[in-house]
Amino acid sequence: MAITRWDPFRDVLALQNRMNSLFQDYTRGSSDSDVVATAAFVPPVDVYEDEQKIALKLEVPGMKLEDFDVQIENNTLTVRGERKFEKEEKEENFHRIERRYGSFFRSFALPNTVNPEKVEATYDAGVLKIELAKREESKPKQIKVAVGAGQPKAVTGKSAA
Repeated sequence: MAITRWDPFRDVLALQNRMNSLFQDYTRGSSDSDVVATAAFVPPVDVYEDEQKIALKLEVPGMKLEDFDVQIENNTLTVRGERKFEKEEKEENFHRIERRYGSFFRSFALPNTVNPEKVEATYDAGVLKIELAKREESKPKQIKVAVGAGQPKAVTGKSAA
């Protein structure tokens, strides 16, 4: 008999996934067609930091540049946007609607090392990239250590007894 490690959170995650699919099926089957069109979504984000900057990459395909609102206020980066449902096709003709539509809101607390005056945002291939430069005083500095500069000098001479 094989010994398996018990993970109490595995069952919780399975239950959460089942509940999510139950609610998604319920909203898709409802007669109110606006429920699907206005369902909010949360775009996934990657946050990367190095010595020079903090970079965020949000996955938001199918959006236009004017659909984004990026602001920094009180050391908080806020990204808002809205992905609209295309009304070109009739919703009755869809077999499945799995992509999320509606407005989203993401907020990130920024450390004091970020310079709010040096922020760049670009949007390419469905990825919104925000680069936040760090302040000069917060960047690491290399300090050269001199060899032999701190050596004590030898004392010569007669000592008084």
